[in-house]
Amino acid sequence: MTDTHATAFDPTLDLELRRETDVPPRLVWRAWTEPKLLMQWFTPAPWKTTACELDLRPGGQFHTVMEGPNGEKHDNNGCVLVVVPETFLLFTDALGPGFRPIEGGFMTASVTIEPTATGTLYIARAYHKDVAGKQQHEQMGFHEGWGKAWEQLVALARTL
Repeated sequence: MTDTHATAFDPTLDLELRRETDVPPRLVWRAWTEPKLLMQWFTPAPWKTTACELDLRPGGQFHTVMEGPNGEKHDNNGCVLVVVPETFLLFTDALGPGFRPIEGGFMTASVTIEPTATGTLYIARAYHKDVAGKQQHEQMGFHEGWGKAWEQLVALARTL
């Protein structure tokens, strides 16, 4: 798949997690788009996603609450930008529902789900406005955290 739905990947500003699995694309999509499923894998353990609202349409809300093992709590608000069923999801924390600007926007993210001969190619990208934002996200543990969340997604999808 070419980058027809999102900003082209820029390695100076963006981060990428690329994985393959034997899980069918429709199950990866379900895990990403059904709030009850997303809550089970979205946050790397021992953190948990304790709330999720997802309105799968451009301008729809993408809201999660993440809670840490020591009582930390992160309330994340965002907006869905693009939805191509079972293939592509683009969302941002720079906008709220209805494309309304909100404070503290950090990134825009895309999820690409492509069928392969044996399952799914999964590409998750985080787009940042500047190098400092990318570096901050890397230092927060992007690769480890998103990688662990991916493993949790695959484990869950295999049970569906």
